[in-house]
Amino acid sequence: MLVRVSSNRDGEPLALDAFESLAVFVLRMEDAPDAVELSVALVDVDEIARLNSDYRGVDGPTDVLSFGCDEPEPVDSDEPIAIGDVVIAPDIAQTQASELGTTVEAELDLLLVHGVLHLLGYDHESDEDAEVMQARERSVLAAWANAER
Repeated sequence: MLVRVSSNRDGEPLALDAFESLAVFVLRMEDAPDAVELSVALVDVDEIARLNSDYRGVDGPTDVLSFGCDEPEPVDSDEPIAIGDVVIAPDIAQTQASELGTTVEAELDLLLVHGVLHLLGYDHESDEDAEVMQARERSVLAAWANAER
């Protein structure tokens, strides 16, 4: 599994390798093939607001966006299968963590798991789908908290 984490934020204080480890953990829990490639980008509020407007038609920032590949297939037999991109706004996560009384790390972990699960086919369009997705998020995060790292 190949996970690439990048940041466009100056002086990024977050441990980017932790995002990579969690993303790989989610992919393994979901039995994704080993030949999977995923990109995770940490962006500022202006960038996520632009992406939210351009791709969802929604004005203003959001916390996480997922962009799946149209047809996740390898370019050739030796290439990994690109499943898509997860884009997270840490500043929004920090605000949400304060509002929810949780840690920024816990909020960022939830957003990453949420984004990866979207790429793997989960959604929250209906109440039933939302319940399934939220239950899976809780399950993955509980397993992550108990995992030896």
